[in-house]
Amino acid sequence: MYDLGLRGVTVIDGTGRPPYQATVYIAGNTIAEIVRGGNSGAAAHRIIPGEGLVLAPGFIDLHSHSDFTLLANPLAESKVRQGVTTEVVGNCGLAPYPVDPAHAEELRAYVGALAAGLPWTWHDLDGYLAALESTGLAVNVAALAAHGSLRLAVMGFADRAPNPEELARMRRLLRADLAAGAFGFSTGLIYAPGTYASTDEVAALASEVRPYGGFYASHIRGESDTLLAAVDEALEIGRRAEVPVHISHLK
Repeated sequence: MYDLGLRGVTVIDGTGRPPYQATVYIAGNTIAEIVRGGNSGAAAHRIIPGEGLVLAPGFIDLHSHSDFTLLANPLAESKVRQGVTTEVVGNCGLAPYPVDPAHAEELRAYVGALAAGLPWTWHDLDGYLAALESTGLAVNVAALAAHGSLRLAVMGFADRAPNPEELARMRRLLRADLAAGAFGFSTGLIYAPGTYASTDEVAALASEVRPYGGFYASHIRGESDTLLAAVDEALEIGRRAEVPVHISHLK
């Protein structure tokens, strides 16, 4: 006998196949049997009527800033109740990692009120993810390496191009994020310090993502009169770096 049965739900299974009606049986934390149409004779301790409801895999919130709230609210009920089971964090070039002691206060100023109450007990993405895991999260987290935070760790809010040594250090920090599990690289080119970065700088950094199979996500440089030029820049960075591009807040 199964633990749970979801009776008569419309299943959208994520494969691209048309939706279908079924009863889904669950044993423990595992989907044990999917019975289309009629009854297979299976039984469950609890049956939940699902007629008129949709059962689907958990949704991925590709653009989240929950890296600043999950430590305070690891249950993430506002997301879970909407069906979100994976949050992508580190968007817009903004993340609470890495933390360089020489520029730690600038990083805190950069993330501002978003990070109210963060304990700042880590120095890098690896330490940040360990802090998240210690809370017993209700969602999965996919982190991005964040350009603004990387640049702050090396140059603070300097309004200039990095010298070769600074660019090399940013690349090393980015590779460390990717080795720790970052799924890609984000920029916020409409915000300082991202706005100080040239296309060449961003493309050079984004190229580090390619060996890891990641993607480039950007809050682009302009969203009004310069929208088309900003989109062109994002696509050009993707071409140069040979990585997929995700444009945030496309308007």
